[in-house]
Amino acid sequence: MAEETANINPDGSTTFEGAEESTMPPVEDSGDAGETAGEAFEEIAQGGDPAIYLLLVVMLLGVLFYIYKRKSKEDEDDFFDNLDGEKFNLKLPAEVDEYYAIKEKCLAAGWQPGTPPDKANPSPQHRMLAQALMKRAIGDIPLVTHIQKESSGMNKLYSQSMCSVKQWRSYQAAEAMVSSEVEEVRGEADEIEAGWSQVIWRQAMQYHNMLKQKHEMEQKAAADAAAKKMAIDQAKKKTMTEEEKIKAAEKAAAELIKAEEREKDSKNAFSGGVKKGFLDSKKGKKK
Repeated sequence: MAEETANINPDGSTTFEGAEESTMPPVEDSGDAGETAGEAFEEIAQGGDPAIYLLLVVMLLGVLFYIYKRKSKEDEDDFFDNLDGEKFNLKLPAEVDEYYAIKEKCLAAGWQPGTPPDKANPSPQHRMLAQALMKRAIGDIPLVTHIQKESSGMNKLYSQSMCSVKQWRSYQAAEAMVSSEVEEVRGEADEIEAGWSQVIWRQAMQYHNMLKQKHEMEQKAAADAAAKKMAIDQAKKKTMTEEEKIKAAEKAAAELIKAEEREKDSKNAFSGGVKKGFLDSKKGKKK
């Protein structure tokens, strides 16, 4: 076995002389090792599994599709909410409050609900209250007919999911309000006269149709009167235009006659204005 001599170098390191050559590979500097690790990581990242990128793309597309469907659903709900806007934003007519105000006055005057009226000599309170209730029922007719007309259509739309929940609830609220009003009118009718609740709505419909027909006839009469007045005004305007044309023609004829007279006068003035023998005297002078 060879002897080994240890030498201490000036920088503090130690070397051995006569030792066998080491078979271990030299250790590289730590800085170089870090750079090598970074390069290796980049190689791994560049050569990563494509399935990961595909999964990320699929997840991103899924998120975008979810956002799109949610936005489409909101737009669809807004469309159905705004459909026919104020169709079911109904309010009871002013005749309802007027009826209860009159009822308070009748109660204060001594009228008793449910008291049979004296048909031979009905009290003023009974007559006044009956008229107020009929006026209230007539004012309710447009609401009743509106709900009856929309009922089948709204039920069909809701069953086919073609209207929003908000619009369906709005319809239900309007229907409940009108139904409650119908029952209240019937109850008030029986307080005024027993059994009147069975016919009051039929009577109200008849009066409503009569008033509607009368209103339409008045509108038609007003439209006919306006059209007739317009026709008369146009005829007067046309007549005045014809008269103006005649006057213009007469004026043009008068001016033409005056022009002819002036021309004739000028010719006469020229022929009569030359002195007699004027040309003859010139001839004598030449001789």
